[in-house]
Amino acid sequence: MIVLITPQGPTSRTGNRVAASRWARILRRLGHRVRVAEDYDGHPADLMVAVHAWRSASAVIAFKERYPQRPLVLQLSGTDIYGHLQSDPEPTLRAMELADRLVALNDLAWRVVPRPLRRRLSVIHQSAEPLLGPRRPDRRSVVVSVIGHLRDVKDPLRAAEAARLLPADSRVQIEQVGRAYTDAWARRATREAEANSRYRWRGDVPAAAVRRLLARSHAMVISSLNEGGANVISEAAVAGVPILASRMDGNVGLLGRDYPGYFPVGDTRALARLLRRVEEEPSFVACLGKALAKRAPLFRPVRERAAWRRLLAELKAR
Repeated sequence: MIVLITPQGPTSRTGNRVAASRWARILRRLGHRVRVAEDYDGHPADLMVAVHAWRSASAVIAFKERYPQRPLVLQLSGTDIYGHLQSDPEPTLRAMELADRLVALNDLAWRVVPRPLRRRLSVIHQSAEPLLGPRRPDRRSVVVSVIGHLRDVKDPLRAAEAARLLPADSRVQIEQVGRAYTDAWARRATREAEANSRYRWRGDVPAAAVRRLLARSHAMVISSLNEGGANVISEAAVAGVPILASRMDGNVGLLGRDYPGYFPVGDTRALARLLRRVEEEPSFVACLGKALAKRAPLFRPVRERAAWRRLLAELKAR
């Protein structure tokens, strides 16, 4: 029996919850019984998989106190390694030290993991299924999607602000989906949509609506200040949607150092230039597509399943 701990978030479609649900399916396909819980209740389990070191610290400690010899796998979120390790290190580090294996979602996460713990670290790229039908970019507008909940770390209105800088003849339209984590973000997005004819915020939508948006997008923007490894990158790469990404480790660790679609974190003008290039330069779009095609195999479901199979086999052998 595997107990999979995923603390409750403001919506069932947070990145951590979505990842935990996918991992539960993978572990079941590998032949394991899996119980998903928000906290550890003391019931027997042969293995714990915990999502988010800081939020799951109490569950990790409780499990290891009860079963010190049983293995524990801890997934490191972006807010763990790029936030709580600096702002509230004690519970985060304690959970990491108790874990037998650490799982990160991008290839550069090792740079912020404490050196003594790096030997426990594995990278498992989040996978995505291909679109059900062909991708058909919108013909009336150059649709640029922004997919992710509205919160500070996502810098969620950067694309909308960049679209304001485009020439009057631009056909770029920013379509954003995702729940506002606070009333303040909801007000900001609503005001932006009222003042900016190139921006639309649709709020929290089902996964199927996200896939439909990707299918008609000419590009996708991920403007986060930091990320652990956003699954929306996997989804866009597998769908063949060009990505414009802020240059920080969580994005570079998925797209590669030489990916041509980066802009400096928080640089509105640089993002506006990339949006214009997507609109006007087919050769640039082709370059982005070619670079993504090289990375897309990293995000195949069969590869993610194989990574979990190897990790569990290593724990069993140990």
